[in-house]
Amino acid sequence: MCDKVAQTNSSLQSVVYNNPNIFGIGPRDARRQPVYMSHSHEDVPPVTTEVHDNSWSANLETPAHAEDPDVVVEQAIDAVEMTTAGNHVNLVSHADHGHPETYLFDALDEAFDETITTEYVQQCGCGGHVTRVYREA
Repeated sequence: MCDKVAQTNSSLQSVVYNNPNIFGIGPRDARRQPVYMSHSHEDVPPVTTEVHDNSWSANLETPAHAEDPDVVVEQAIDAVEMTTAGNHVNLVSHADHGHPETYLFDALDEAFDETITTEYVQQCGCGGHVTRVYREA
C-alpha cells in the first residue's frame, strides 16, 4: 500500500484503538464475531474480515489484484460493505488496471446506488490509485 495512505491509516488506528468510547470500551472490545465476505476467488484472502466503524484503507494492490481487475472490484465492494455509515474507506488499487474511473466507479455506483459518494484522491508515487468512498447510509 502506498506509504502516505498507510501512515494516515496507522495514525487513525492508533487514535481509535487506544481511546475508549463513551461506554469505556474500544472498538475491538465491542466487535462482534468476524464477518466473512463472499467472494468467488477462493485463493485470494479477503480484504477485511471485520466491520470498520471508522475510516480505513483497503489494500487492493497485491499481486492477486494486479492479475485480475474482477478481484479488485469484488473486494472494493466488500470493503465498502464493511464500512459503517458516516465513515469512508480509501480503496488503494493497483496501477496495472489504470484509472479506477474506467472500471471501478460504475460498479460501486451500481452496487450502492445513492448510499455512497466516490472521490478520486490521487495517484501514488508507486503508480497505484487512491479512491475514497464515503458511506452515507
